[in-house]
Amino acid sequence: MAGQAVLLIPHRGDAADEGGLPGDYRKILAIVREADGPVQVRAVGERLRLDASIHGKLKPLRAKMTKLAARGWLHKRGDGRFTARP
Repeated sequence: MAGQAVLLIPHRGDAADEGGLPGDYRKILAIVREADGPVQVRAVGERLRLDASIHGKLKPLRAKMTKLAARGWLHKRGDGRFTARP
């Protein structure tokens, strides 16, 4: 759409459900929801089969999780871990 910005990751209130999210973001959201409690980025990376021993491999994942938190899909705690919003 010319002249209008389109968000790839919609705000939670603007989307009917998580089906509007790209596949990798839906996977991240599912992993956090399945967890018994707050999760670290490293734990999500391991579930996604990323090489968590290389810091640079986790940076893009951290950015995606932070974006999900900024748009209301996740909650980022003060200790850097993430939880799912009800």
